[in-house]
Amino acid sequence: MSHNTQAIPRLGIPAYNYWGEALHGVARNGRATVFPQAISMATTWEPKLIQQIADAIADEGRAKFHETLRRKGYTDLYQGLTFWSPNVNIFRDPRWGRGQETWGEDPHLTSEMGAAFVRGLQGDHPTYLKTAACAKHFAVHSGPEKLRHEFNAVASPQDLRETYLPAFQKLVTEAKVEAVMGAYNRTNGEPCCASKFLLEEVLRDEWGFEGHVVSDCWALADIHLHHRVTQDAPESAALALKAGCDLSCGTVYEREYFLEAMERGLITEADLDRALQRTLATRFRLGLFDPPERVPYASIGMEKVGSPEHRQLAYEAAAKSVVLLKNRNNLLPLHSVKSMFLTGPHAASADILLGNYYGLSNSLTTILEGIAAEVPEGVRLEYRVGAQVVHPNRSGLNWALTEAANAEVTIACMGLSPLLEGEEGESILSDAQGDRDDIALPEAQMEFVRALAATGTKVVLVLSGGSAIALEGLEEMVEAIVWIGYPGQEGGRAVAEALFGKINPSGKLPITFYRSLDQLPAYTDYSMRGRTYRYFTGEPLFPFGFGLSYTQFAYRNLEVSPTLIQAGEQLEVKVVLENIGNQSGEEVVQIYAVDPTTAPYNTLLAFQRVALAAGESRQLNFVLPVERLARADLQGHKRLKPGHLYLEVGSCSPGKRGIELGSAQPLQVELRLQGAL
Repeated sequence: MSHNTQAIPRLGIPAYNYWGEALHGVARNGRATVFPQAISMATTWEPKLIQQIADAIADEGRAKFHETLRRKGYTDLYQGLTFWSPNVNIFRDPRWGRGQETWGEDPHLTSEMGAAFVRGLQGDHPTYLKTAACAKHFAVHSGPEKLRHEFNAVASPQDLRETYLPAFQKLVTEAKVEAVMGAYNRTNGEPCCASKFLLEEVLRDEWGFEGHVVSDCWALADIHLHHRVTQDAPESAALALKAGCDLSCGTVYEREYFLEAMERGLITEADLDRALQRTLATRFRLGLFDPPERVPYASIGMEKVGSPEHRQLAYEAAAKSVVLLKNRNNLLPLHSVKSMFLTGPHAASADILLGNYYGLSNSLTTILEGIAAEVPEGVRLEYRVGAQVVHPNRSGLNWALTEAANAEVTIACMGLSPLLEGEEGESILSDAQGDRDDIALPEAQMEFVRALAATGTKVVLVLSGGSAIALEGLEEMVEAIVWIGYPGQEGGRAVAEALFGKINPSGKLPITFYRSLDQLPAYTDYSMRGRTYRYFTGEPLFPFGFGLSYTQFAYRNLEVSPTLIQAGEQLEVKVVLENIGNQSGEEVVQIYAVDPTTAPYNTLLAFQRVALAAGESRQLNFVLPVERLARADLQGHKRLKPGHLYLEVGSCSPGKRGIELGSAQPLQVELRLQGAL
């Protein structure tokens, strides 16, 4: 009943380790295709692509599992078929280092992308799972990292139902995710891995979950050591088991503790049987007790691992994840530049391709390598690192500034890296155990960019990182800004091709870029008030859903029926999208409910990525259940709130900031709601 299960030879049950990772590729298990980090895949806003990626990850996981069995007769840590991915926590605060693992700040986007990822991992066979996916971390888990073993996330029923739970519900009820992982923290007083409300009332009774629940690693020990809800390990084991946690990652679900819990009358043998039925059932669905010839996925070979097809898929994802945030006077793409200077601590970095929870590839393309491959012959290109990630330069002389002064354009590769943000214990430059104390670009980098701009060169700022970065006025000093997240093994190629115009940037932000930390509530406040584009009332630096293109799009002829809304109806939305620019491009059409008076003020209802040639137009048709307009009341009950709201269709979340930055003019229709669900 622990993740590293021992063999039971008399029953024919082999040893098995449940702990596997596949956040953006098979992780921590040697060679694998490294796809863009989850937050970067989220910028594609394309669930179909995400399902293809997860299917490829599952292929590689299957191939590696069976090859390992063939070679040594057993598998070990990170070598199984139970993958503890995806992470569908809501990225509520940019300080959280693990936000890079999520699909952003919006429940609907997270639900659609996460569900697609689960479907890809698990496959569509009527009997067997390709691999077993796991929705984590249930629930209200989003930092701080240094307090994650002890904090109590206080979330109202309204915030639970409108923000923190919808993605988990989608993955359970529609994508049929096989496993759910409980979080380290408490939620409203209950340890999440032993929460009767979360694991029994919501997950199993309300949503009908039939898979197994696993604790986060060593989270069960936190129940008595840090949360102090129980007195000792036998009590923690009993509390979690009775609440519905079936498998422990780490200790506490040990024979000696269960025996003592039984002697105290805290659990029964039936409680143990129930948990074992659930975890063993997952192994049955994976075909681990059947002859390989009966399991269709057992024949997947090692030729899939790092295959040309998977590398191409990683490239496609990286290409579609590039977000163009600024392009003054259409400096990009760099068609007619005669001299260039490449600089910054991340230009030659492989770390910023990887993010966290990654596999290893022998085909990593850094930005330096990508640009060197794409720069036209005759264009002078120089490179110097120029600045460090966080520390000031110790030399009083920096030739990088001289190189910049002599270059027409300087590409400055700045931003965050896994050294600055990540999980507790993995980010060695983080003072907050993986989190950030501030959301601004590190001062050493800020000073360097200011100095670059002062030379007179035209600066293209390429920002890496898994979360929002405040620029404190730098956005006005540079000519262009591109956000690349952590773009995976093909990231350097994709970034270079975007800068030189071989591909047209089409990514959209899955998070809000704030202007400063002053715009955010306290990190330990789990109320959604003032957080994310849905509840934020200030002016962002770059809004949720925003991203420019080298072409222009226009929205026309919005038709919505009916406009008088009652429960049980469907909302039909028609709109014409036209590419009014001079080159082909892809646009993400976004539909929002806008309520000027009551939070959430903006709610994403639907989206679709569309490719159009120059001059081409297309009518798009959406059919939306009216229930998507429902709001949770103070008790957490979903209902249609009678009154007026607006339906807006455009290329960015509602608000004047997106239009100021260059988003297409959105279209609006007023709706009138009547009747409860």
